Amino acid sequence: MSAKDLVKLLRPQSALVKLIQTRCAQTAAAPQPKIKKFSIYRFDPDKPGDKPKQQIYEVDLNKCGPMVLDALITIKDTIDPTLTFRRSCREGICGSCSMNIGGENTLACLCKIPETSSTLKVYPLPHMYVIKDLVPDMSNFYYQYTSIEPFLKKKGITEADIGKESYLQSVEDRAKLDGLYECILCACCSTSCPSYWWNSDKYLGPAVLMQAYRWMVDSRDDYTDERLAMMEDKYSVYRCHTIMNCTKTCPKGLNPGLAIGEMKKMLAKYDAGKANEKAYAS
Repeated sequence: MSAKDLVKLLRPQSALVKLIQTRCAQTAAAPQPKIKKFSIYRFDPDKPGDKPKQQIYEVDLNKCGPMVLDALITIKDTIDPTLTFRRSCREGICGSCSMNIGGENTLACLCKIPETSSTLKVYPLPHMYVIKDLVPDMSNFYYQYTSIEPFLKKKGITEADIGKESYLQSVEDRAKLDGLYECILCACCSTSCPSYWWNSDKYLGPAVLMQAYRWMVDSRDDYTDERLAMMEDKYSVYRCHTIMNCTKTCPKGLNPGLAIGEMKKMLAKYDAGKANEKAYAS
């Protein structure tokens, strides 16, 4: 092969190499920073005289994930390790990262960072005592949840009987629990309810009431009358005025307002005298 033929053979390869090098250089070029500002509620009770304040953080969205929780983790890891918040599953299952983002109660792990130039404001759940930064005190909420006895209760069985047989349901009875059992107790709905803001010491709130209703309509449970009797006061249920903030804000797409309405129907038909007679007969 002559030298001229060799040059002709190599020229296309040289052009291809240059093209590849150019494309690689373009790909390797650093993207322009995509800065988003976050205004985050800060409060540290361990610092004498410290008062609640909003602190601004700037995050390059090219260097963190798409969700608000990703931004909070980036801030804690790379900017301010003192920032405190709850998180666990990062999949909208545990309910740990519930907070008020952009004026709406939601889960930080499910809330996408808005691609706008405005500063995103992040607060703890409203109308709860704050332990630190974005961590609210959930003690009262969990106490109320415990008060409704959220577990299956059967009559006429002893400890020794537990586990010996399965309590079966029809397909229709099982379907009644859909939209109820999925609640993850994040408290987004309860802390968006004005009635709960003003009467959280007496009114159980949407999340707890929906779970109470979940056990009332469970065909396997034998204590429906007793559960209804627990609600016969002015506050437990009847502080609900169907404002429906609870349904609007639920990050799981559930409808606590509907569950409370159905419970009110059950209470309207509930006769304490007949329930007592029934209890004595059994």
